[in-house]
Amino acid sequence: MSRNRDDWVSQRAYAIWEEEGRPHGRGENHWAQALREFEQLEATKASADGSDLIEKLKAAGRLMRAYDEAETQDVQNNRRKAAR
Repeated sequence: MSRNRDDWVSQRAYAIWEEEGRPHGRGENHWAQALREFEQLEATKASADGSDLIEKLKAAGRLMRAYDEAETQDVQNNRRKAAR
């Protein structure tokens, strides 16, 4: 593991421990949770110029538009059924 990763995970695990009231014997759980959070952050990190983030946002926008359109259709269909 790189030093930055170890430092981040260690500090986050400590913060989780404090947030939970400093329970005894939960260090491995806190470390595992902090490691998962670190890996999620790394997986979603944008490129230096942000181009990959822009593409992800564009894709999410398309997905949201499709969801919104489907939801609008559902609402209209439900209104038609209720009006019968």
